[in-house]
Amino acid sequence: MKLDFEQVSVAGLAKSYGPTLALAGVDLSFDAGTVTVIQGANGSGKSTLLWLLAMLAHPTRGEIRYGKYGVGHADGLRGRIGFVAHQLQLYPGLSGHENLVLAAKLQNIPYAEKRATDLCDALGLGEYWNRPIRTYSRGQAQRVSIARALLHEPRLLLMDEPATGLDVKSTAAFIELIEQEKQEGAMVIIVTHEAKFASAVADRVLHMDRGRIVERDA
Repeated sequence: MKLDFEQVSVAGLAKSYGPTLALAGVDLSFDAGTVTVIQGANGSGKSTLLWLLAMLAHPTRGEIRYGKYGVGHADGLRGRIGFVAHQLQLYPGLSGHENLVLAAKLQNIPYAEKRATDLCDALGLGEYWNRPIRTYSRGQAQRVSIARALLHEPRLLLMDEPATGLDVKSTAAFIELIEQEKQEGAMVIIVTHEAKFASAVADRVLHMDRGRIVERDA
């Protein structure tokens, strides 16, 4: 059973990798219908925060709440989270279309074919829709990765450098999709170094350094 929530909050969130402290006690909340951009130098803890929110890693200490639910409800919550990782996680021998339909079927989305086709159209994937991913440019493959994260209409959408490789036209289409997700009530959290893209989508910008939030922009 998929669970719903109107806010995600973290309290005292910390993560260590051996002697390295990647997150050093973060307190944050994210509300439905908002876009938060997180910026900071490499190694500042941005990606670690996304992996913890996606429940792909476990905190060393601290708590994450998805509305009234904690990570003990992971099975029901994972179906409400979409994640675009910095490293593409696609099947190179399958086409963009096949990657999306397979992902949709694995998530038991009953309208897999239609949802995949709609996202293909929105992101301008039609010209190479049926070619294997290994023949795609980085920007083309990135669009498939974005589409895959949106397939199941997630409540929480986490994206790590999602505009990598996108041209001007693709970026504009992507910005429209983010606005649509926001209007439909999603919580969107984006890690990006691209200032122009950030200013186009963000309701607020958070800056991280050495595992901590050091600055918050309205």
